[in-house]
Amino acid sequence: MIIRDMFSDDINRPINGVIKVDQDATDVIDQEVREYVITKELKRHFITFFNYYSDAFETPTADIGVWISGFFGSGKSHFLKMLSYILENRDVGGVKTVELFRRKFEDDPATFMLIDKATRGKTETILFNIDVEGPINKDKTAVLRVFAKMFYTRLGYYGENLKVAKLEHYIDQCGKTEEFRRVFEEKKGMPWLKARQAFSFHGKYIVPTLMEVLDMSEEDAKNWFNDKSATEMSIAQLVSEIKEYVNSKPKDFRLLFMIDEVGQYVGTDTDMLLNLQSLIEEIGSKCGGKVWVVCTGQEAIDEIIKVRADEFSRIQARFKTRLSLSSSSVDEVIQKRILNKKPEAAAQLEALYNENDSVLRNLFSFTDSVLDIKGYNGAGEFAVDFPFVPYQFIIIQKVFAEIRKHGNSGKHLSGGERSMLSGFQEAAQAIQEKDKYALVPFFRFYDTVHTFLDGSIRRVIERCERAANNGNGIEPQDVNLLKLLYLVRYIDDIKATLDNLVILMADDIRTDKVLLREAVRASLDRLLSQNYIGRSGDTYNFLTDEEQDIQREIKNTPVDTAAMVERIAHMIYGDIYTTKKYRYGIYDFAFDQMVDGVTVGAASGGMRLKFLTVATDAVEKSELRLMAESSGQAIVVLPDSPYYESLENAMKIRKYVKQRNVAQLPKSVQDIIRDQQDEAADYEQSAMDDLRKAIENAAFYVDGEHIEIKSGDAKAKIDQALEYLVSHVYSDLDLITKNADSDADIIAILDGSADSGMLPGFAPNQDAAAKMEEFLEMQFRKNLPTSMADIQSRYQAIPYGWREIDIAAVAARLIYEQKVTIKYAGTTIQPNNPKLPDMLRKKSETGKTIISTRQIVSVAKMKEAKEFLRDYFDIMDVPDDEDGLIAFIIQKFSDLKVHYADLGKRYEGHQYPDHVLVTTGIQLIDDVLSQQKDNIALIDRVIKRQDELDDNKEAMQNVESFFKNQVTVFDAAVQLEADLANELDYLSKEPEANTALNQIRLILMSTGKFDYKRIPELNTLMATVHEGHDRLLAAKRDELLEIVRQCMEAIHTAGSGDLDVKNLITAADNFYIQKKQRIAELKSLALLDGLVPLLLNQKDETCGKIEAINRPPEPKPPVIPGKPAPKKIIKALNRQVVFPAKRLESDADIDAYVEKMREQLKTLMKNCDGIELK
Repeated sequence: MIIRDMFSDDINRPINGVIKVDQDATDVIDQEVREYVITKELKRHFITFFNYYSDAFETPTADIGVWISGFFGSGKSHFLKMLSYILENRDVGGVKTVELFRRKFEDDPATFMLIDKATRGKTETILFNIDVEGPINKDKTAVLRVFAKMFYTRLGYYGENLKVAKLEHYIDQCGKTEEFRRVFEEKKGMPWLKARQAFSFHGKYIVPTLMEVLDMSEEDAKNWFNDKSATEMSIAQLVSEIKEYVNSKPKDFRLLFMIDEVGQYVGTDTDMLLNLQSLIEEIGSKCGGKVWVVCTGQEAIDEIIKVRADEFSRIQARFKTRLSLSSSSVDEVIQKRILNKKPEAAAQLEALYNENDSVLRNLFSFTDSVLDIKGYNGAGEFAVDFPFVPYQFIIIQKVFAEIRKHGNSGKHLSGGERSMLSGFQEAAQAIQEKDKYALVPFFRFYDTVHTFLDGSIRRVIERCERAANNGNGIEPQDVNLLKLLYLVRYIDDIKATLDNLVILMADDIRTDKVLLREAVRASLDRLLSQNYIGRSGDTYNFLTDEEQDIQREIKNTPVDTAAMVERIAHMIYGDIYTTKKYRYGIYDFAFDQMVDGVTVGAASGGMRLKFLTVATDAVEKSELRLMAESSGQAIVVLPDSPYYESLENAMKIRKYVKQRNVAQLPKSVQDIIRDQQDEAADYEQSAMDDLRKAIENAAFYVDGEHIEIKSGDAKAKIDQALEYLVSHVYSDLDLITKNADSDADIIAILDGSADSGMLPGFAPNQDAAAKMEEFLEMQFRKNLPTSMADIQSRYQAIPYGWREIDIAAVAARLIYEQKVTIKYAGTTIQPNNPKLPDMLRKKSETGKTIISTRQIVSVAKMKEAKEFLRDYFDIMDVPDDEDGLIAFIIQKFSDLKVHYADLGKRYEGHQYPDHVLVTTGIQLIDDVLSQQKDNIALIDRVIKRQDELDDNKEAMQNVESFFKNQVTVFDAAVQLEADLANELDYLSKEPEANTALNQIRLILMSTGKFDYKRIPELNTLMATVHEGHDRLLAAKRDELLEIVRQCMEAIHTAGSGDLDVKNLITAADNFYIQKKQRIAELKSLALLDGLVPLLLNQKDETCGKIEAINRPPEPKPPVIPGKPAPKKIIKALNRQVVFPAKRLESDADIDAYVEKMREQLKTLMKNCDGIELK
């Protein structure tokens, strides 16, 4: 049985593959209704719609919107049209639509009753495709205008021109439609219904007609005709007219606007969405559920408004009824309308499947598919879908959707002549003469879509067909493969790999998949060579003419091999194997990173990991050469694999794009280049994946051997190679038997605590220490200085590989065992130096740290030095070992120097005796410690200076005793001498005290040899001085107190009880009371004498003020007009100069002194008007 004879219905019968809402031919409607398949999904949608619709008869609602969504080809336009037929219940071939649907709902009478009930009332539907009927100029009122157009058209008006339609509506309301048409035809000679299409050309007939029929003035008629605003309409006005219309109908009347492709027409245009929202809201709120709006769109209403959901929340509420058609419905329709089989054919096909079950399962096994794309589930599905495969129903939907976005020439597929239904019919027709083993290969669907493809796509296919016909490097089967590659070009669910293309090209159950694979591979190679297709990794893709040109330019773009190798190196060491140091136990081993002779980063000179790519000559990859060159390194020889080609393609694209000024190119070219950049990213990812696989399959040559690494990913295999390399290269690694963890471990070795409780000769790392000691002895014999940096570098390198802290620990053991000497900046470092661990391991310090075989101090010198030190420091326990003795010397002399320095500081600001002894002691100690950089030199200097040190220490005993016992008395004597420096004239009146003070001066003098024995005399001498001075103080105080008494007496006498001077007397009394207290406090004779002038001045000033108060006023001299009064000349004289000090012992002395002063005062009064004694 051939395929054509298997179908219940003629496969060649005409079917309306694409449902157009504006197709209303009788035969079209008859086929659409009679062949309409109600699937399970569609039945649910009918129930949902009619439930909401019927409820509105009982309870009026404002939610009158219905949104039907589904991808292209899902049948939403057909569903919309069937709803329209059912609601209007129009005649189809003499039978009401509802009656035709009764048969389709025979198995569900309840649903039919719901439909039947909802359609009993009078219903009118205005069914249209908004993409066809809507204005080309999609402004913000476009939706309103198309609603108005279709509403007026429904009423019989000229909806194409709203100005004309509104005129006709007004004339109709006036009841003068027939009269208007008659009068116009009489004047014009043409029927109005024909002339209105060219309305603007008939003004001279329309104006008089309006004047005659509507009794308008000529001016009003002309104004209306010329008024351009007459076409404007508001939503409220339109809805008001719609309401008026439905209210003029019976109570159960319903009007439905049924609009196809609203979603596509409106899109995400904010203005049109707002226009639609406002219109739906107004209809819902004003028309009481009598007017409904049913729309279709490829996306659900939520998806359309999701960008501005806050602004369009109300439109969601109005479209409360939402119906979504899925792919399963389409599959069922195709199976029932196109693929329905005769019973005998179905049985034969089921038997065929059972015979070839395993073959069919193997034939349709896709790799890397995203969706659940597969072959047949069983014999029943095979019989239903034959000659198609289930995956085709899934993929073809995506093909149609993607071609609408990318490949059509401006037509909307929904408005074209092709659909999924016609696609499956035409594909089946193409193989109808074949037998039951034949299958439809996927490329057959190309013929369904090719007529509306963009010319740039069709030209490629047609050019390929001509090349095949002319035998120009292309064969006929290559054309079919090229068609297939175009169909799946934008489908992400199935990658266009060789294996998947083989499945998509399968056209027979008996196909030998191996042979088909080879045939497809050969076709791909030919298409690639002729530049019809491109390749990204293992994926092939169709190329347009422009893409082919760019692809050709990219292929001709040169890429430097060195740049390729560098990029591979970064991929390996930057992404695949990012380890910079290989961890081996607790060890981290640095290794040089290389690819084809190119070093990545800085070379360490240690191990080496080297990759050889396909760019390396075959000669360098010979077995013998690799085994010879792999000494001390791991060489990974990568096999030939696609990684190199993929990376080269990516780099060519990157370089090509960089060289082009992309921003200046046409947008179509920019899009292609952008796709190429995406492809470059795919190439790079593919190269990375293939490079990993290449490493997993690589040959490994390690340290002179070709080793087999059997399992693991790329990183694991490299790890194994490096592990093998470490174990062979670092042969002396096991000399370290105990690892150090921190500086604390090194310090423990240096101070011996690490060996506590350990038998001699059993300390850890002895063999490692012996190796290092042997090397240092060799360096010493060669007279070569060795730093710790040299040691670290040597023992971190091959064949040791020790960690820097372990190297420091081994050096510490040699230091502890006094086998090596450490010097830093020329100074010998002792084991107890806290900075020693840093010197042994810190990079900033190791270069300055010198390590050498120790030169031992002779036994004789050690003995002499120890004996001196016992006596000098009066200590019996002096260390016997060299390091201990050196540490003892440095510590003791350092401490002594600090002590002497403290004594030296006490001399500052003092004239203490024997300062030179302290200074000499410090100089001697400095001389000894200056040799501490070298143990031998230090011992020699101690022996050399031992006599001087002894002499100085013996002389320093007096100084030590002085500061311990005598310095306090000495300081008191010095202070006493300083205090009495201004009292010497007074002390001359106390001979004994004066003599004692001179004795103190003699004792304190430190010039020459100081006599420490006389210091105790100072206490007695200071007491004698204090006694004499105290007697003088007592006499001086009595003298001043007598002056105070006399002054106060003189003041009180001058005042003689006068109340006017009481305040002056009180102030004077307070002054003298304070001075009495001051006299008692002062211990300086000179300071006491200094109070006398103050006491006398206070008395004179106070008495003068009292005298001025008590003196009667002097008469004023007469004033001579025109002549100023003469100014008095008063001389100011110092009273102490006028009245010199003198001792008076008798009355005669007094009289003589007073007489002399009288004469002197008289003399002073000459040539002046008066004198003032101060």
